[in-house]
Amino acid sequence: MIDIYRSAAGHRVLTERYRERLAQAPIPLERRRVSVPDGETFLLTAGSPQAPPLVLLHGSATNSAAWLPAMTMLASRFRVLAVDIIGEPGGSAPTRPPLGSGRYAAWLDAVLDRCAVGETAVLAVSLGGWIALDHAVRRPGRITRMALLSPSGIGRQRRGYLAPALLLSLGGGPGRRALSRYLLGPGLERTPGADRLVDDTATVARHFRPRMDPIPLFTDAQLAAITAELLVVVGARDVLLDSAQTARRLRACTRAEVQLVPDAGHLIPPRGDLVPNFLLREPD
Repeated sequence: MIDIYRSAAGHRVLTERYRERLAQAPIPLERRRVSVPDGETFLLTAGSPQAPPLVLLHGSATNSAAWLPAMTMLASRFRVLAVDIIGEPGGSAPTRPPLGSGRYAAWLDAVLDRCAVGETAVLAVSLGGWIALDHAVRRPGRITRMALLSPSGIGRQRRGYLAPALLLSLGGGPGRRALSRYLLGPGLERTPGADRLVDDTATVARHFRPRMDPIPLFTDAQLAAITAELLVVVGARDVLLDSAQTARRLRACTRAEVQLVPDAGHLIPPRGDLVPNFLLREPD
């Protein structure tokens, strides 16, 4: 098994920080652990059990604390299940299957089964968006609607950020915070809790080993075959992903609603009611 943390002490630091963030949640959250084939999975639930389900999938090198600023709004409209992705710095198992293996789709299916969730909508970010798309490709029908922010797997991964990232990472704590701001991009200043987000991202960078293998790109045929309604929002100034290519490919081979935000990077700032209204819309 890959050691996803740089040290045991670093693992403890990130675990304690996660606990602190959850203790500051704006609404009551139920914490659950479910056993599935690729390892125990931790998730947070909130909202009325009678409300339509919404699965939240965070990005790489983070966890479900990323959803806390939006949790009050989302839980007022949905039965929210914020799932910690395996192999990331949250409460789930440190298992990290190959992305092209189909095991992430099987993992997500097993989590939904254990939570008695049938069809569901999904809101996902970055790597979480890739996992949602992969599931929709391999298991059509279960995800009915997806809102994806800066999803991986459509536009190519950029490599130009690596040199400045290396230089900034050599600058200790201030350098890691500057790197976090650089990677998150210009939408950061319009995001609530920006300073805390930068601090959290820098702390994770110090103690966690992120996935470095290339993320597989979906083919045009795979994207065209997706049956779920799809909203995709990407930032034109993303240094990690080619957002223009993401938008072009989606517009060419799907019926997705696509927004290319000119003054945003990898982090998409709040878009008002765009996402919840899309997720609650009646099927066409």
